[in-house]
Amino acid sequence: MAVMASHPYTTDTSEEALQVQLDGFRKMSPTERIHKMCSLSASLRRMAMNAIRRRFPGIDEQETRLRFIEFTYGPELADAVRDHLQKRADVGDR
Repeated sequence: MAVMASHPYTTDTSEEALQVQLDGFRKMSPTERIHKMCSLSASLRRMAMNAIRRRFPGIDEQETRLRFIEFTYGPELADAVRDHLQKRADVGDR
């Protein structure tokens, strides 16, 4: 199967390298593909969280996670999660 010259999800991979990668994915079983996808997703989340920590030194882990939510899913969801966490904290203080 030929790969299109301007593949939409990569800009820094040669066509030959992309073909090798895609062939490798095609040879994997569905279970192997799921494991690979989960591993890649976890790596990406770790890199994003580390980038947030570098960009905002001094914020705590909860705020790091909230920033991740904001950058990934938008400020509305991040604000809703902040409100929920604050309400939970307020109930716990009683």
